[in-house]
Amino acid sequence: MTIKVAIADDNSFLIKAVKEKLSFCKDVKVSFTAVHGDDLLVKLEENHNLDLILMDIEMPVKNGIESTETVKQKYPHIKIIMLTVFDDDENIFNAIKAGADGYLLKEVGPKDLYDGIKDTLTGGAAMTPSIALKTLKLLRNPDSFENAKEKEDIILTNREVDVLEQLSKGLSYNAIADNLILSTGTIRKHIENIYRKLQVHNKLEAVQKAKKNKLI
Repeated sequence: MTIKVAIADDNSFLIKAVKEKLSFCKDVKVSFTAVHGDDLLVKLEENHNLDLILMDIEMPVKNGIESTETVKQKYPHIKIIMLTVFDDDENIFNAIKAGADGYLLKEVGPKDLYDGIKDTLTGGAAMTPSIALKTLKLLRNPDSFENAKEKEDIILTNREVDVLEQLSKGLSYNAIADNLILSTGTIRKHIENIYRKLQVHNKLEAVQKAKKNKLI
């Protein structure tokens, strides 16, 4: 039985390299290639008699993660293996959430690529060992990943952290101003900035979110 594969990648050199690796696999046929997600979806409209897509992540117009989500909704029978240079937690997490069936790094050799395709088509999940390890960590502790994402977005100045710590002790604006040798007006301004950065509306929410994100 011939395995029908499509390749989505915006780099023609890399498409050629993948085709070359697959040329060693006698039962694999590349049905078509696409240079971005929208291109892939147009070609799938014409021909979705496919077994598997090798999907790049970083593509113009529509990236691999968005494309994976759309393909999985429209053509759930098609398996998708991410074939990418990115091995960071966020891409792995988002690809799996989007419905990817496997995740291989582009340096994968012809034999491992072929084995990965065969595994995935029989219900397994092709993964580069280092990716499998990261995936296990993410699955064991998804909260730490979500919190890390939030934490990256929240950057408080040292002075704002000082004000937050005082707030968490239940002190009034006047008491905080006295302790930090600042005017009450300045404290109010700092607290406004803190609320905006934390996207909260009151002291309780601010303190809870700051603790959750280990800011105080």
